Amino acid sequence: MPPASHGYAETWVPSPDGARLHAWHFTGVGDALATPAGRPVVVMAHGLGGTKDSGLAPFAERLAAAGLDVLAFDYRGFGASEGEPRQTVSMAAQLADYRAAMTAAAALPGVDPQRLVLWGVSLAGGHVLAAGARRDDVAAVISMVPLVDGLAAARLAVRHHKPSALLRSSAAGMRSRVGRRVTIPVVARPGEVGALTLPGLYEDYLSVAGPTWRNEVDAAVGLELGNHRPGKEARHLRCPLLVQIADFDRSAPPHAAAKAAVAGRAEVRHYPADHFDLFEGKECFEPAVRHQVDFLVRHLRVG
Repeated sequence: MPPASHGYAETWVPSPDGARLHAWHFTGVGDALATPAGRPVVVMAHGLGGTKDSGLAPFAERLAAAGLDVLAFDYRGFGASEGEPRQTVSMAAQLADYRAAMTAAAALPGVDPQRLVLWGVSLAGGHVLAAGARRDDVAAVISMVPLVDGLAAARLAVRHHKPSALLRSSAAGMRSRVGRRVTIPVVARPGEVGALTLPGLYEDYLSVAGPTWRNEVDAAVGLELGNHRPGKEARHLRCPLLVQIADFDRSAPPHAAAKAAVAGRAEVRHYPADHFDLFEGKECFEPAVRHQVDFLVRHLRVG
């Protein structure tokens, strides 16, 4: 469960396929960012195989303390949410779930439905670009260590992994796509089969993993990522965009994030960090969350 120092409530969001998405609603503190229509509300989601109890609560709490409501949710088939099959990443389904959470967030008591803030990390850092594109009810977008180009991510993986490891993961993905479903660990140690197997990533991921997180994902996730290019949607945003880039990121290519940031006319913050180093407990957490709060207060403060 998340910390309760700023108040939260458990709630459910209906997804397009009929499953219910489990969510936490953190209520914003004070009226510093409120208008007569209500407070701005943040929609928050995790990355590849991530669950909301895996490191999102510290960000939600800090944003709530600044005066924003926050709705953090799990995608269908992950964490505390309903949905079958479990542990299967579908880009289209996750984007649909994110949009469903936006609709639910806009209906929360005390919030301004015309001031949605989209927040995403890693894979969700790309989803927020697509979810916010061409919309006038999105007031700001925060994209943290985003994965915005699957092809660029594949090239980065080739640089950092042995060909034999990539071959085994790809073979498992093909078997899962055309035959019986195959699952692999989300994160594994070097030399093992998994979606993320670089040195240190196993320990980094487990340091933020919550009780509902499972170290398992459909092996076809690699095939899903191949055609994933939400960075192209950044130019269609009509609101301020903050892109937070880990300069030593070995999982989400920094140059692809920078390219999307330019397209979205973003405010960009750089950190001497790897992919998981912006979470609580790491030295880049404080500057990262402070930059988020400062960005939102500047753009959402009334008058």
